[in-house]
Amino acid sequence: MLDKAAAVLDCFRPDGGTFRLTDITARTGLTKTTAFRLCADLVRLGLLERAGEAYRLGGKLFELGSLVPRRLDLREAALPYLQDLFEATHETVHLGIREGHDVVYVERIHGHQTLTLPSRIGGRLPLTCTGVGKALLAFSGTELADEVLAGPLPRLTPHSVTDPARLRTTLEQIQVSGLAYEEQEAALGVNCIASPVFDGATAVAALSVAVPRGRFHPAQLAPAVRTAALGLSRVLRSGSGSVGGASF
Repeated sequence: MLDKAAAVLDCFRPDGGTFRLTDITARTGLTKTTAFRLCADLVRLGLLERAGEAYRLGGKLFELGSLVPRRLDLREAALPYLQDLFEATHETVHLGIREGHDVVYVERIHGHQTLTLPSRIGGRLPLTCTGVGKALLAFSGTELADEVLAGPLPRLTPHSVTDPARLRTTLEQIQVSGLAYEEQEAALGVNCIASPVFDGATAVAALSVAVPRGRFHPAQLAPAVRTAALGLSRVLRSGSGSVGGASF
C-alpha cells in the first residue's frame, strides 16, 4: 500500500499541478476505488490537498522536503555565496546537486530580468543539458560519465548536445578550466556558466549564472562564478558548512 501511495504522489512529477481522480488512475494503473481511498488518506495526512474536483500536492510535503538534512545544510552554507554572486551579476543564480543522471535544484535566486527557465527549486533536469549538470558530471568520476555517455542523450532543445564524443570532449575541457558552459541547451534564448563545488575530490554541488543569450559575456561572468564556487568549497572542506555532523 505504501508503494501505491508513493505512485500517487509521483503522478505530480515533474511540474506539480492539479490532477483529477481519472488522471491519477490513468497515470498509476490503480483502480478508481483504490486511488480514491489513497487520495483521501493522503489528504487527511496533509500530503495532498483538494482543489475542487482535483488534487494537488499538500503543504506538508514542502515542509518535510525543506528539512532534508543534505539539502538544508548545503543550502544554508551556500546562501551567502549565492547572494554574493547575484549581487555581482544581477542575473539568475542556481545551486544544484546530482541525483542519478539528473541535476536537482536546491536553490534559485531570480535575476532582475525575468527568464523563462525549466529549472525550479526541487525540480530536476538532465545532467547533460545544463551548465550545473555538466559541471557535476565532469567531476563525478569516469564510471558515471561512461554510463551517461553510453545511453541515449536527452534533448530539451535543438541545441542540446546528443553526440557522446562531443560531450566527452566538453567534459574534459570542464575538468581543465573548472567552468561549464551551456548555450540554449535547456531553454532557448538562455546561456549559462557554471562551476563545481567540492567537499573532497568529488563535486557535491555546482552553482551557475543563467543569462539571456544577448548579453552573455563569459569573460565577465566567469571570475564571479569561480570565486563563489571556490569560496563555498573552502567552507565545506573546512567542515564549517556541516550542521549536526551531517555530510553533504
